[in-house]
Amino acid sequence: MKELKPKLFSVMKDYTKEQFVKDVISGIIVAIIALPLSIALAIASGVSPEQGLYTAIFAGFFISLLGGSRVQIGGPTAAFVVIVYGIVSDYGVDGLITATIMAGIIMIIFGLLRFGSLIKYIPYTITVGFTLGIAVGIFVGQWKDFLGLSMGSVPSQFIAKLQAYAAAITTIHVPTLLIGLFALLIQIVWPKVTDKIPGSLVAILVTTLLVQLLHMDVSTVGTLRGGGTNYVINSAFPTFSLPNISFGLVQKLISPAFTIAILASIESLLSCVVSDGMIGSKHKSNAELIGQGVGNIASGLFGGIPATGAIARTAANVKNGGRTPIAGMVHSLTLLGILLVLMPYAAMIPMSALAAVLIMVAYNMSGWREFVKLLKKAPKSDNIVMLLTFFLTVFFDLVVAIEIGMVVAALLFLRRMSEVTHIEGWKYIDDETENDNDPEHIKLKVVPKDTLVYEISGPMFFAAADAFMDIAPTKDTKKVILRMRSVPAIDVSAMHSLVAVYEQCKKKGITLVFSHVQEQPYHAMEKAGLIEKVGKEHFCKNIDAALLHVQEF
Repeated sequence: MKELKPKLFSVMKDYTKEQFVKDVISGIIVAIIALPLSIALAIASGVSPEQGLYTAIFAGFFISLLGGSRVQIGGPTAAFVVIVYGIVSDYGVDGLITATIMAGIIMIIFGLLRFGSLIKYIPYTITVGFTLGIAVGIFVGQWKDFLGLSMGSVPSQFIAKLQAYAAAITTIHVPTLLIGLFALLIQIVWPKVTDKIPGSLVAILVTTLLVQLLHMDVSTVGTLRGGGTNYVINSAFPTFSLPNISFGLVQKLISPAFTIAILASIESLLSCVVSDGMIGSKHKSNAELIGQGVGNIASGLFGGIPATGAIARTAANVKNGGRTPIAGMVHSLTLLGILLVLMPYAAMIPMSALAAVLIMVAYNMSGWREFVKLLKKAPKSDNIVMLLTFFLTVFFDLVVAIEIGMVVAALLFLRRMSEVTHIEGWKYIDDETENDNDPEHIKLKVVPKDTLVYEISGPMFFAAADAFMDIAPTKDTKKVILRMRSVPAIDVSAMHSLVAVYEQCKKKGITLVFSHVQEQPYHAMEKAGLIEKVGKEHFCKNIDAALLHVQEF
């Protein structure tokens, strides 16, 4: 149970007033960074701006309170924009909240089942592929607001988006485009001035003041969401409510919910690993999954959207002195204060400025340099998986991309493993590199004339099972030795083939002898009853013992 214990309880033993001050300052700074991003990500996801803040407040608080990292900052991230927009388009806000709560439950189960370490088995190529695919989806999704196009709602499908933009391209609104470009320019230049205040916040403040002072005719958060009238953002404390859940809706949303859970798990644990390196700490992966799960459930129950650990905000927390979960909790409470006091002013933010913020987010998260690097240097099979995941994410959706990407990656991996599994017959091997003191040393081993020795190398599993049928005794053969020191594991399919080899030998009156069977294959043979059939006496600890054994009968 120790690995499920929240990190907060571990770090409070040596907590000091000095660290508390640092955590509070860091939490306030991170809240300022999270404010524009939470609003922008919510709008890009097809929900109201305040729902982005609800997510950062409730999910962020519980992720810090119950998570397994000292410095993790939770909240809405760009990784979910495409999938959330699709869920809202197909199932409405109730469907999104249901999927968010379901994803939270799934993540808690992941943590309780100790799946934290299994997330590392998601191939890196899949992560790189869908990350760039998501970035492309976010970038293209901002064209309407960035260009000020006069058109209806943006379709969720990529091709339909492009077609809708093409039909409305003549309606570009120049003032809106200029505000968007100015916001983009500020974000590019501002980091060269200082990194203490986020460029996104500066861009939003400057463009909002510019639009209001010059009375520019551009769409703002208030006019867009109010359908052209003045829209007042809800600044009341979020209310607890349950979505309208039905069994049919749960069935439809199980696949998207799993995708959200897996994506949130990957991103949050990746953020933990990055922050561990920054502060020299070690996170608890299973506790983190439980904290993330509770955070997502809380977010859904208070009207928020899916959340995960945000790498950029977590890094900012570390840089500003945050070293305990208190900083993440202060970040959430600060955002709550902003929501209750300042949110009505958010209706004045130009939509093109928010679009510019998300274009920068898309660029920064895309990892395009790593994508190009892998295309040049990675094996062809890995590139197939990466490109397939990328194109499926862009042209279909993330659910399909991860499912098919994992299947193809697994099949290609099995093919590679089957290629390294082989069986070789020998009489002696003259290998000067082997140590003469090694009991497995086979230099000039004498093999009796009526005996065949086969050396099996690599894992024995279903993809390589047919290779074992290459064991073909001649008519003069009376004994067969299977040397298995290089076999780390065996599965049921390979075991079936091995039993078939035994039956074939038995039928021909040939004695089967095993040399150096490792622990897992030995237990598997014991379970399958093969050891009893062959006889324990025919299992030898090394090749010398096996060769002496066959000379005794």
